Amino acid sequence: MLAGAAVSASGGPARYEIRVADVLDDRWAAWFGGLQISGQGEETVICGMLADQSALHGLLAKVRDLGLCLISVRRLDTDQAGNETP
Repeated sequence: MLAGAAVSASGGPARYEIRVADVLDDRWAAWFGGLQISGQGEETVICGMLADQSALHGLLAKVRDLGLCLISVRRLDTDQAGNETP
């Protein structure tokens, strides 16, 4: 029971940064639910708040559906979330 409580506590809203190979412009923001899209060299950073783990998996499915190469997924601390610039 204790382990289940820990999982649900960390599964709530959080800010994520997803990096993919290739460059997408901000026109893709609607496809990614209004998240921030920014190009950084030959990579794209998709950043924003997600409601829960289910939303994260949905976002990763969209990355897969576009055939993008996933580089990294980071859950940002509240300190990082306020200081990140996409």
